[in-house]
Order: sequence, then C-alpha cells, then structure tokens
Amino acid sequence: MILSVSRRTDIPAFYSDWFFNRIEAGFVCVRNPFDRRRISRIVLLPEFVDCIVFWSKNPLPMLSRLDRLKEYMYYFQFTLNPYDSLIERNVPCKEDVVETFKRLSDMIGARRVIWRYDPVILTDVFSREYHVDCFAHLARQLERYTDTCIISFIDMYNKTQRNMSNIAYKDMCMDDMLHLAKGFVSVAGTCGMRVRSCAEAADLEAVGVAHGSCIDGQLIGELLGKKVCASKDRNQRRECGCIQSVDIGEYDTCPHACVYCYANADGEKATRRFELHNPASPLLIGCVEEKDRVSDRTMRSVCGTADT
Repeated sequence: MILSVSRRTDIPAFYSDWFFNRIEAGFVCVRNPFDRRRISRIVLLPEFVDCIVFWSKNPLPMLSRLDRLKEYMYYFQFTLNPYDSLIERNVPCKEDVVETFKRLSDMIGARRVIWRYDPVILTDVFSREYHVDCFAHLARQLERYTDTCIISFIDMYNKTQRNMSNIAYKDMCMDDMLHLAKGFVSVAGTCGMRVRSCAEAADLEAVGVAHGSCIDGQLIGELLGKKVCASKDRNQRRECGCIQSVDIGEYDTCPHACVYCYANADGEKATRRFELHNPASPLLIGCVEEKDRVSDRTMRSVCGTADT
C-alpha cells in the first residue's frame, strides 16, 4: 500500500502530532469524502505500508521526529512557490521555507525531496517573466538539494474561481505554457534538476518537460529496490500519472488557505474545521460517532507481499 499524506490537506505542517500518534497506534480512520458516515480503518504497520508520500508547504514540525519513521520508506512532495500572502495566505516566509527544504534534504537525501512549483498562475504581477526569474532564484538556492521539479498550471475549478474572485488572473494559453516551461527547463538544467509536469494535458515534451507522476511507481520501486506492480489511480484526473494510493487526509482542513487550492471550499471553513481537530482521535477531524459505520480496508502491497 502507498500512503498519501495528503493531497487533501497539509498534514506535516498542521497535523504532525496526530500523524505520529497514528503511527504509534498502528492504524488510522478516514471518513469517506462522499459519505461521511462511512469510515475506513487502515492499518499503518510497516509490513503493510510500502511507501509514504508526504505533501507539504512546511514540513518543519515533522523534522525532529523523522527517526520514528525509520521502518518506513517515504519521500516528500514539497511545494515552494513565489506567491505573496494575497495568494498563499498563511504560508511561512520563503527564506524560512527554503531553509526547511535544505534541512530535510540533508536528512533524507535530495532524491526523496521533490520540489513542486505549482500551480503556475499568471496575473499582472506574476507575469511570465516574473515566474521565470523567481524560478531561477529558487532553483539556484535548491541546487544539490533536489533533482526533480514538478510543475503544473492552474486549473479553474468552481471553488477555485470563487476563492480567486479578487485575484485578476489571466487565462493561460499554450504559448504561455511553452514559454514558461522552456524557461524553467533552461534554468533547472544548470542546477542539476529535471522538470516534469503534473496532470497536464498539454504536451510540453518539445521544450524538455515530460509528463510526471507525483506518486511515482518508478521512483518508489527504485527506492525500495523492488519491482512495483500497481495500476493508475482511477480516482484521479485522466491526465494524472500517479499509481494507486490511500489518502488519509480530509478536504476543507488546511489552514494555509491558499486561494488556488482545490481541496478547500474556502479558508474560513478550513479554519473552523481545524478547530475540531483532536490529536488523540483516530480521525483527522472530530471523533468516531455512534452512527458511523467503520470497516477495515483491505490493503495489498504494490510489491506483491503482505495482505490484510
């Protein structure tokens, strides 16, 4: 089983105490996002977890406790963007985040810290030239601390459009994408990095950006030294290249409150739900209730070993 921690919220930044409590307990409970009374109980013992993929803008609260994950393989998808507090409302200052990135890379290795520069948004302020310049500035700071950067361009879901109603964003055309991707690749190559795209329908191969996978079966197999046999995650978008995983987060729970986030309906709702968090609960938000239906989730190794 691949554990996703988490596409739905920033567990390393805001819920790391809870996560380590769940690792110690050996299981976690996750509400079904489409039927809140259905709860899956997921075993977290090392023999059933092939790899953990963390997603975060600020994993600093986890770093002092990574030794508690010594029996697990894991890597980080680490988002580091050029935006100000108008767009990324509660993300720490960039200088601090860069230092956290470097510290994490020193601890677990550059290969296991993937830089995410996404989503790319165009406005009067955040122009094509601005993005290429900022990407270059960040890439030079992260040289030797990562070997892969994943990029994507903003997708305007209904909730994203609503949350960005005060942002004068520009629609992005293919020429914009090619221009930006070419600029990113040019800089990344000088810093020892490759650039891959995330869930993009656009073909950017001509400028050196191949389609990537955030939950990457090839990378996981190389890290484990085993062949990974897993199919595409059918719960993700058609363009997504990720393999199947189990996500233990919940939507509408990330206090970063980034206006482009597809996982929050709005920042105020996320803040309210965050206040319901109990680090001792098996659930990320709230507790198991009398009317809930809890069932054990069957888990299979992507390397063909233990089942439960």
